[in-house]
Amino acid sequence: MNNYFYPAIFHNDEKGGYWISFPDFPECFTQGETIEDSYKMAVEAIGLCIDERIKNKEALPNASSPVDYVVDMGDFSCLIEFDLAEYRRKHNSRSVKKTLSIPEWLNEAAIEKNINFSQVLQEALLQRI
Repeated sequence: MNNYFYPAIFHNDEKGGYWISFPDFPECFTQGETIEDSYKMAVEAIGLCIDERIKNKEALPNASSPVDYVVDMGDFSCLIEFDLAEYRRKHNSRSVKKTLSIPEWLNEAAIEKNINFSQVLQEALLQRI
């Protein structure tokens, strides 16, 4: 599964911005100056928490419902959608060297056509994934 949905509570910070908490991830907080900025920051924050838990082989919590929370006047809850594959493409794009074997004739034909082996492999892997 690559998409996750978790509720966030947007708390009015009295300066026009918001600070955001996540009931299912008590360690996770962020903030933003506008609603748009706050939502983007919420996606990044929840993404960091989800990615870290997965890397550490920790279980992810079941998502609670955004209507389960009583919020103060000026605050609200909403679902945050997080795309793990997109997050990893954005944040974990460090290149890794791989060694592979192909038939000699195929290698020569590809070199003649100036084919970028890394690009072809990446494209093929993305199609498979």
